[in-house]
Amino acid sequence: MNTYQKLDQFKLPTNFRGRSALTVQLWWLVQSTLFACSPQFMYGWRRFLLRAFGAKIGRNVIVRPTARFQFPWKISIGHNSWIGDEVNLYSLGKIEIGDDVVISQRSYICTGTHDPFKHTFDISSHKIIIEDQCWLATDVFVAPGVTIGRGTVIGARSSVFKNLPSGKVCMGSPAVVIKDR
Repeated sequence: MNTYQKLDQFKLPTNFRGRSALTVQLWWLVQSTLFACSPQFMYGWRRFLLRAFGAKIGRNVIVRPTARFQFPWKISIGHNSWIGDEVNLYSLGKIEIGDDVVISQRSYICTGTHDPFKHTFDISSHKIIIEDQCWLATDVFVAPGVTIGRGTVIGARSSVFKNLPSGKVCMGSPAVVIKDR
């Protein structure tokens, strides 16, 4: 019988989280309470909490209380961007979001993956860049290592597995260019 993965042999790389275990746990506690329970209109409060944990957050950023941030110290969000309800920024690696970007509800931005060909199931992270003036509609998945070019729109329920050019409308799974924006 083949051995595909032996999870008892998995090892998290040194400093993979980027902060101490105590800081990680403190963030998760703050996110579950002070962040998630804050009233909808308290955008400044949520920006403050994210910045307190090392996120780079621009002016006038709107973050809904149900958005989730794995490790905020690995996240950069430009000015006037919006992060919708139940968006998950799974920031095992860096996530750079430009100015005037909308990431709509239930979208999942995933920087981490495992190596399915190693029985140790090695984990890795790959930076995601969402350039200025993009719009990711509801329930979009963005895979590790992807760059979405400036001004591109990703249609609802699309999955982005490779880089997409600037100024396009893309949709599908996998997402493909449909037309110019």
